[in-house]
Amino acid sequence: MSTTVTKTQQIRNIAIIAHVDHGKTTLVDAMLQQTHTFNERQEIVERVMDSMDLERERGITIKAKNASIQYQGVKINIVDTPGHADFGGEVERTLRMVDGVLLLVDAKEGPMPQTKFVLRKALTLGHRAIVVINKVDLLNAPISEVAEQTFHLFYELGATDEQLDFPIVYTSAVAGTATLDMSKPSTDLTPLFETILKRIPEPEILAEEPMHMLVLALDYNPYKGKIGIGKLEAGAIRRGQKVLQIKADGSEHLQTVTDLLVFKGLQRQPVEEVHAGEIVAVAGIEDISIGETITDAENPKRMLPVDIDEPTMQMTFGVNTSPFSGRDGQPTTSRMLRERLLKECETNVSLRVEETSSADQFLVAGRGELHLAILIETMRREGFEMQISQPVVLLKDINGVQMEPVEIVSIEVPSQFSGVIMEELGRRRGVWQGMHETAHGALHYTFLVATRNLFGLKNLLLSRTNGTIIVHHRFESYEPVTSKPMERTHGSLVSMMAGMTTAYALNNIQERGALFVGPGIQVYEGMVLGQSSRNNDLEVNPAKGKKLSNMRAAGSDELIVLAQPMQMTLEIALEYIGPDELVEVTPKNIRIRKHYLTKNERERMAKRQS
Repeated sequence: MSTTVTKTQQIRNIAIIAHVDHGKTTLVDAMLQQTHTFNERQEIVERVMDSMDLERERGITIKAKNASIQYQGVKINIVDTPGHADFGGEVERTLRMVDGVLLLVDAKEGPMPQTKFVLRKALTLGHRAIVVINKVDLLNAPISEVAEQTFHLFYELGATDEQLDFPIVYTSAVAGTATLDMSKPSTDLTPLFETILKRIPEPEILAEEPMHMLVLALDYNPYKGKIGIGKLEAGAIRRGQKVLQIKADGSEHLQTVTDLLVFKGLQRQPVEEVHAGEIVAVAGIEDISIGETITDAENPKRMLPVDIDEPTMQMTFGVNTSPFSGRDGQPTTSRMLRERLLKECETNVSLRVEETSSADQFLVAGRGELHLAILIETMRREGFEMQISQPVVLLKDINGVQMEPVEIVSIEVPSQFSGVIMEELGRRRGVWQGMHETAHGALHYTFLVATRNLFGLKNLLLSRTNGTIIVHHRFESYEPVTSKPMERTHGSLVSMMAGMTTAYALNNIQERGALFVGPGIQVYEGMVLGQSSRNNDLEVNPAKGKKLSNMRAAGSDELIVLAQPMQMTLEIALEYIGPDELVEVTPKNIRIRKHYLTKNERERMAKRQS
């Protein structure tokens, strides 16, 4: 028997996808303001959809978020998606909620690596796109060239003829304007709204099928408990209704819907009943998880769970065992660490957590270094202390061949530094894919590089190009392992004792490498104080003071000039550490230490391994 498909005219469900920093969240701000979504007395915050502190600080979207606007009697549900490939799990899930996408492309940069990543996901699901070329008010922006590059990207990704027939809207998200013709400027976003109603299809309703929806996102409310979010594919769901929860393993559990919420602006509005085609939040199912089906209790229908890209990188999270443990807050126990990581797995579907033979350590795998770094930063802001091992790339065995993840690296740099790029990428066994000159005179390189050879690349290139380089990379594919991992080219300056650093001691130490600490800092034995200029570790005494008997040189400390120590961020620390080092993460400090703190322990372990 064939299924009757109908459409609802009063709803459009769209996702906004883009590369990092192409103006996606700023455009959503303008759309919300121009449809009078905000109350007149409500204070309007810039980048209102970036609700996490980390999102505002970094200028990126980490968690997908829902909102809605009303235009000419039609409700437009908007999903703001992350632009970085490390958060691909968020993108894949949210694209299942919508019926079309707005693809934002920067008018000056054109399609970038993450643009390709998110667009591929949308086209695979059969979505049609509206291309929005943003920042058209930038001086000398090659708009027609960017439009042509975008068309070639669609074609390269195997878009159908229908998907290739995409409209282009030219916008300035900051100014809140849009136009379909650059020779006819506009004063608002009306052309964009009209294009959405015209080109994004209405949700398809499976009229003869029972009520069912796939849970694609989770939220938590202290009063309502766990909340499952997804698009209702068929039927209607009511508050108080008995529904069947079908878990990933196929088991079925009878549940009661205690609350239904739909999105109105940035808020969730309680409703009594929701019909198919709407994005809805369902409360009352305590153990609901992503990928589970909520369906009619008497006539159930199970939906296929969403496929999520597998993790490519792994780190060991452990309880902080340094001498400074507990100084910045409450000590973190293994039970607290385990519970927090398992809780994260409930909503962070690309994350994997495994227990180890040690009760104090856990293997945590994610989509990339940024994915795991965001988790670590979030946990430290919650008061957790922990120690993190060197990132390790996850290899796969495919048909008896050992494969490793390979990434596309996109680099934009002034032409005078082209030699630096070719030298460093050649050393890391990068395969050259192409090069072209950008509209503003810089050179744009593309390389194919094994993920394990990317550690430390960005910070090294920033240093060697005086901070003028732009680097992006994304997972491309798995390729056979063809070479050994790169060997570390530097050692560390390791403290041989505990105490407070002195300018006198650091003045001598800085001749042997780059410092991570300044004077007046408490250190402990085995703590890494800097990067050695040689490829082996060097034991140093950072607390050495000047002899009081040296009266003639008593004032010579005034002549000491210390180089500015490197500001140690979490990303820099994770890229720096070697296999015998750990990053100590606390709410107030990030330190690097040796796994074994004393010299005797390190020598003993080195003998065992040899």
